[in-house]
Amino acid sequence: MAWAPLLLTLLAHCTGESWAEVVFTQPHSVSGSPGQTVTISCTRSSGSIDSSYVHWYQQLPGNAITTVIYEDKQRPSGVPDRFSGSIDSSSNSASLTISGLQPEDEADYYCLSYGDSSNYHTVLQPHGEVRQELHRTCPPWVSLSLFPPGCVALPSCLSV
Repeated sequence: MAWAPLLLTLLAHCTGESWAEVVFTQPHSVSGSPGQTVTISCTRSSGSIDSSYVHWYQQLPGNAITTVIYEDKQRPSGVPDRFSGSIDSSSNSASLTISGLQPEDEADYYCLSYGDSSNYHTVLQPHGEVRQELHRTCPPWVSLSLFPPGCVALPSCLSV
């Protein structure tokens, strides 16, 4: 079976802080070959990455969003131990590492972190920056059991 390039697209952070003060930057995409290890980072421009938990979600083509890491590094039952999460305070970033890549790992990956407010969402900009914007509605695909009400992560499919 031919191996399609691994496309990992991510989105980050929902919080109550002013959107003008916080920018999250991450790669447009990450490619890998079977058996390799890839790391996806979400870097916070200001404030502390430790101020609220970071959660990672996976969306396989045509499937619902599922949690692969919650509360920085916890793995839900059924998620392979090839997936791991970490926080690096020195670089103010969170990372998702996938080891022993497999073809089924090709998916969109979302990094999300939020505080008490539910009136902000994040938008992936063309050059890999994520900015917070006030937003009060959710598009129909968003699962409110996954995201707090009004807190929206918008998917972005980017090719290499």
